Amino acid sequence: MIIIISGPPGSGKTSVAIKLANELSYKFISAGKIFRDIAQKMGLDIINLNKVAESNFDIDKMVDKKIFEYILSEKNLIIESHIAGWLFREYTNIAIYLWAPLKIRANRIAIRDKISYDEAISQIIKREYMHYKRFNKFYGIDINDLSVFDLVINTSNVDVNNIVKLILTYLSSVSQNPQPLKEKDINDK
Repeated sequence: MIIIISGPPGSGKTSVAIKLANELSYKFISAGKIFRDIAQKMGLDIINLNKVAESNFDIDKMVDKKIFEYILSEKNLIIESHIAGWLFREYTNIAIYLWAPLKIRANRIAIRDKISYDEAISQIIKREYMHYKRFNKFYGIDINDLSVFDLVINTSNVDVNNIVKLILTYLSSVSQNPQPLKEKDINDK
């Protein structure tokens, strides 16, 4: 089974995806890590790489290509990504969107990154604005449209363990979709 976990910065998607992957013994892939690795290789921070990506679609295509390679080669996979829920929905079994209000996400990021709350707010707003513009421009995706997701969870007042339990309960209660499309099926389209 291939599961996508999407959401804005600070929503808990990485923590939940890692825990869920461990619970299910699935491989975990982070689009954020792939993006950060690209930033590091280019000598940029995440905000500046987002700025570069606004005019250079090749950066997002590198991340997308890497994720798609995993989708084609792995049977049991958890993908953590801001945009994968929209891009790869037809190739996965379950898509989950995590969110929380800006103040809560800013608190989480301030603690995680050891920065001030004001800096966390600033970073989130910049990143979300850049994501909204870029994803709409290059992909035609409105990241405010959550209709592609099977499950949407407000993570504000729920800890990681209980979010994972909720997801596991959901997974066990739904009939499984057909297996994700493989390369042969994709090429036939």
